[in-house]
Amino acid sequence: MTRYVAVIDIGKTNAKVALVDLELTREMAVRTRPNTVLPGAPYPHFDTDALWDFILESLSVLNRGYQVDAISVTTHGATAALLDARGDLALPVLDYEHSGPDAAAAAYAAVRPPFEETGSPRLPGGLNLGAQIFWLSKTFPDELAHVASIVTYPQYWTWRLSGVLAGEVTSLGCHTDLWNPAARDYSSLVDGHGWRALMPPIRPARDRLGPLLPDIARKTGVAAGTSIFCGIHDSNASLLPHLLSRSQPFAVVSSGTWVVSMAMGGNKVTLDAARDTLINVDASGDPVPSARFMGGREFEVLMTGHSAHWTDADVERVLAQGTMLLPAVLQGSGPFPDRQSKWLPVEPPTPAERAVAASFYLALMTATCLDLIGAAGPTIVEGPLAANRLFVGMLAAATGRPVLASAMTTTGTTIGAALLASATGHDAGPMVTFDPAGLEQWERCAAAWRNELRR
Repeated sequence: MTRYVAVIDIGKTNAKVALVDLELTREMAVRTRPNTVLPGAPYPHFDTDALWDFILESLSVLNRGYQVDAISVTTHGATAALLDARGDLALPVLDYEHSGPDAAAAAYAAVRPPFEETGSPRLPGGLNLGAQIFWLSKTFPDELAHVASIVTYPQYWTWRLSGVLAGEVTSLGCHTDLWNPAARDYSSLVDGHGWRALMPPIRPARDRLGPLLPDIARKTGVAAGTSIFCGIHDSNASLLPHLLSRSQPFAVVSSGTWVVSMAMGGNKVTLDAARDTLINVDASGDPVPSARFMGGREFEVLMTGHSAHWTDADVERVLAQGTMLLPAVLQGSGPFPDRQSKWLPVEPPTPAERAVAASFYLALMTATCLDLIGAAGPTIVEGPLAANRLFVGMLAAATGRPVLASAMTTTGTTIGAALLASATGHDAGPMVTFDPAGLEQWERCAAAWRNELRR
């Protein structure tokens, strides 16, 4: 029986390896490190060597306390590894925030599929994986000539662990321009540029790719027969426990560097590509109306290293004074990609009031995202924002629907990735419910924010 799953969870800002007990549905141990971007040539790229050393060391340490039964991987999206015939990197793994692909924007616009085909909005930098590959092919043609495989990021790490190359739809369907969700196949961009031959066979996220490679087993002490599962995109990992255990309609908000909202069984709406709505693809290959903004990064920018501690008196002052932040702190993505942020009536005078107003801002942006994708039913919040009482309270007030915040310190991403190794479904663990009843002053704040945006 599989009980202890080592989850490799690589977020845009931080990476961790956690040991998850499937019987208890919680982390038993965890190791973390920053996900470093190297600024040198040929372009800003992820430090995959340091990550690999960290993964091996972490597996070794975790296996001393518990017998690792399986290994699963989840990572951020918009990232792929270009491998040569030997399975080595033909080029470093590009940081998707690098502006380099913008240099080929005009040429790429002429060949990328329409939003109606891919459900993928045009995004800046390398946020569209297709734009990354296109730019790399024009900028580094000699290196691209030696590429034998294009592997999405979770599957790059499962390749290194198992020696089995695979593709997987949650990463392929994550605003890449490479996937046609309705057809459940690659987009016209892939065939138009001859990239299909470079794509490994597609495997379900819950597929066992094979056992851990013997060399890795020797280095880590993890048993050589340990199962390696295909892996999953991080937002879809947050969604998976609820797909397995909850009746629709509902929405899931996965928080981290990005705040990603996903609507299951909601109202039918027409998605607006100009407002960073998109079609994600869940672990079963089904399309999921989604919207996102860089909320975690925006909160960091707003707080500039100050403490986010606040009191009820700070909340009362923010509400009484009508303090609010209009979008957007970061431009180029999200539901208001072209707006410049503005404080009303004035910028908060203290870090505590700033933390309150910033939390409200994130909730109101998230409520906007949920409206854009036709969300209905309860909203489940996973990740760091689940512990932010101001965020979940304002989200309930702004949507007029219950918000269920995960009460676990374990992130939904980690649990969802661990469930790939489970033969049966598990619930997502305990939740704290926030009801909109009794939040009339918060509702007025949300209404005032929306009225300001209509001016």
